Amino acid sequence: MPVTIESPESITTSRRPDTARVAVVRTRPETVVEDYGRVMELAGYRRTLSRDTDTLLKLNLSWTKYFPACSSQPWQVDGVLTTMLRDGFPRHRLIPIENKTVVTSPREGCRNNRWESVLARHGVTFTPLPDVEWRVYRFKSPLLKLNVIFPDGIQIPAMYPGRQILHLPTVKTHGHAVMTGSVKNSFGGLLKEVRHYAHKYMHEVLVDLLYMQRELHPAVFTVMDGTVAGDGAGPRTMIPRVKNLILAASDSVAIDAIAARLMGFDPLSIPFLRMAHERGLGIADPRQIELVGDDVSHENFGFTTRKSLVIWGDQMIRKGFLRPLERILLHSPLMAWAPMASNAYHDLMWYPTIGLSRIREFNQTEWGKLFQKY
Repeated sequence: MPVTIESPESITTSRRPDTARVAVVRTRPETVVEDYGRVMELAGYRRTLSRDTDTLLKLNLSWTKYFPACSSQPWQVDGVLTTMLRDGFPRHRLIPIENKTVVTSPREGCRNNRWESVLARHGVTFTPLPDVEWRVYRFKSPLLKLNVIFPDGIQIPAMYPGRQILHLPTVKTHGHAVMTGSVKNSFGGLLKEVRHYAHKYMHEVLVDLLYMQRELHPAVFTVMDGTVAGDGAGPRTMIPRVKNLILAASDSVAIDAIAARLMGFDPLSIPFLRMAHERGLGIADPRQIELVGDDVSHENFGFTTRKSLVIWGDQMIRKGFLRPLERILLHSPLMAWAPMASNAYHDLMWYPTIGLSRIREFNQTEWGKLFQKY
């Protein structure tokens, strides 16, 4: 029987401010670590995060293997830690974390994505979330779907309540959510391995995650890497595009809205951003977002969200013509076929062929050469 964490009886829900601030900085490999300090300062990270509170550094691992734009970049982790340690954040209060999925391994991903050496150099320890205690947390917020998906209670890491969190996503498309960034990054920390059950109601679940974080964390901040952005069938089988941008903000919805706009999407046309904006969970209307740093007002990457074979098949089972088979295929012991099929497609078919070809092209860029140095 999972231990239950009771949330406070009363929840303080402050009114959404009329504007939000998002910092965007142009960067290059030679200055990227220092530029992360600049973008964090422009976004006012020290006004958001306290040095006297433990900080969860929520990394983003979308693939155990390294693929450009797929997961947190090593220079992103390096830049954030360099800045925070320089500014007096105690080393022992910085807690890098990441969870597993049915198709990823956090420890192996930590090595393959070159986080391990960065963390060791800065003297901080990686904590895989499968290794920590998880408890049922009784949320008081008006969740849209997760209470229905997990009727026995939502389990979260017991270490989460009361700690502030810093998200480290990348700029990329996503076959389930159109785009992924700060909000979606919480998906991998707040829900256990069976979080794929939430794919059917992805946009409502992302709104739920904003409610949950508001209850759990005294502060939330995001530092997003767009040095190499992901176009197409994200979050894994993408086309890497060098864009030389990094972003930071204390409003998860606002930074995702700006990342979406940079990629060429109307933020308010993306359901989870629109719903979050309407519920006062953040600002998604670019007209209400103050951009500071470098001028990106004319940037439009022209990205298009596509669905990989795996995501297409998942959606056909959950919402398409295969829906009558959903329970037996995805909610019974037979569901073991799904991660096996995903791994076979991604790791054995796509990565050794199309993936490695794109990685070879990436390795010829300045960012590819920087990755090799880590």
